Amino acid sequence: MYGKAIVSLAFIILLLISFSLFIGTVDIRSYFFASPDGAHNLPCTPTHTQSSPSVPLKVYMYDLPRRFNIGMMQWKKGGGDDTPVRTAEELPRWPVNVGVRKQHSVEYWLMASLLGSGGEGEEREAVRVLDPEIAEAYFVPFFSSLSFNTHGRNMTDPETEKDRQLQVDLIDFLQKSKYWQRSGGRDHVIPMTHPNAFRFLRQLVNASILIVADFGRYPKSLSTLSKDVVSPYVHNVDSFKDDDLLDPFESRKTLLFFRGNTVRKDKGKVRAKLEKILAGYDDVRYERSSPTAEAIQASTQGMRSSKFCLHPAGDTPSSCRLFDAIVSHCVPVIVSDLIELPYEDEIDYSQFSIFFSINEAIQPDYLVNQLRRFPKDRWIEMWRQLKKISHHFEFQYPPVKEDAVNLLWRQVKNKLPGAQLAVHRNHRLKVPDWWQRRR
Repeated sequence: MYGKAIVSLAFIILLLISFSLFIGTVDIRSYFFASPDGAHNLPCTPTHTQSSPSVPLKVYMYDLPRRFNIGMMQWKKGGGDDTPVRTAEELPRWPVNVGVRKQHSVEYWLMASLLGSGGEGEEREAVRVLDPEIAEAYFVPFFSSLSFNTHGRNMTDPETEKDRQLQVDLIDFLQKSKYWQRSGGRDHVIPMTHPNAFRFLRQLVNASILIVADFGRYPKSLSTLSKDVVSPYVHNVDSFKDDDLLDPFESRKTLLFFRGNTVRKDKGKVRAKLEKILAGYDDVRYERSSPTAEAIQASTQGMRSSKFCLHPAGDTPSSCRLFDAIVSHCVPVIVSDLIELPYEDEIDYSQFSIFFSINEAIQPDYLVNQLRRFPKDRWIEMWRQLKKISHHFEFQYPPVKEDAVNLLWRQVKNKLPGAQLAVHRNHRLKVPDWWQRRR
C-alpha cells in the first residue's frame, strides 16, 4: 500500500517538474551548468562579442620593374634604378602636396602594405607570400592611376604614349605568367581608381578583381559590383583629430558647404545647376575652386565649420569630397544617383549621411529647407557616428587594424569565392557563360 503511494507521489512530482520545465518557470541549467558571469536567473540580453581575427589573405606580389610603380613618383629626378621593389625600406614616402595624384594613390598604399613585415601580434587582412604556389590572390603593382596622371592627363599629349606602352608591356608580362594563365587573371588584383586608368587595354584585364572608385566609366563587360572592389579615394584634407566641442552643432555656423570645380561632364552637370539654386542663402557656401594647396586648406576649414557638406556627382558618380567630409566629421549630403560606396556590406552610410536624388536636389529651396529642418539630436548622432567610423577611410603605412587598406584587402578576400567559381566553371564549360545569353 505504502509502495503504491510512494510511486504515485513520485509520479505527481515528476509531472509537476516536467510541466514547470515546459512553461519555463524552472531552469535546471542554472543548477547543473555554471553561469558565465556567476549570476543566476537574470534576464537574457543580447551581447555583441568581438569576432576572432580571420586568417590573413595570402597574396603574391609580382616583381615588376620600378617604371611600373615608384619610378613614376620620382618625376623630378627621372630615370634611375629599375629593379623591382622588394622591401619596405626601398619604398619612398608618398610626397606631400602633389595635388590630384594623392586622391588616386590607393595603389601605393596597397603595395606598401604587402612590403611591410608587420609588428608582432598585429592583425592584418593580407600578408605577402614569396611562393606563388601557396598564394590565394596575386597583386599586380602597376600604378595605373599615377601613370595616367604623369604621362597622359591631356589625353592627346605625346607623353600619353608612355602610358600606353606601360600597359602593353604589363599585359605581355602577365600573359606569360602561368598563374595568370591558370585562372585567366580572375584571382589577380589590379588597382585602377582613376576613371581613365588603364584606358588603352582595360578589356584585357576585365576578368580580374579591379580596385575602382566607382563604375562611371566602366562598361558592365569590364567592371561590376559582383567581382570588383569599390575603394574610397584618399582624402586630401587633414583629418579632424580634436573635434571634441561640447556643442558641435551650434559651433558649426555654416549650414551647407561645397568647394570644388563646378564645370563637370555627364551627371556632374548638376553642379552648375546647384550653384544657381544655392546662390543667395546666408548660411550656404558654394565656392568654385581647383585642387591647389591653398584650396585644400580652405576646404579643411570650411568643412570643419559646417554642419553639412555637399557631395554632388562629378565627371563620375564619386569624388574625393565625400571622404574629405567624413574625416572632417561634416555630415555628407550626397546628390549622386549612380554612386556606389566602399565597404557597404559592413557600413550603413544612412547612419551618417543624407541622400537626395538629383531631381530632388535641383528643386528650388527644397534641399536647403530639408537641411534647416533637420533635428539637432539626429545630426549629433550622425556626427558621433562619423567620429566612430572615420578611421576606416585612413590610408597609412604601416596599416592599422580596420583602416582603409585592411578593409580593402578584406573586400578582396570576399570576392575570391566568386573568382574561384568562375575559374572552375571555365575548366569544364564548352560554351563559356552561356547563361548570360539566355532570353
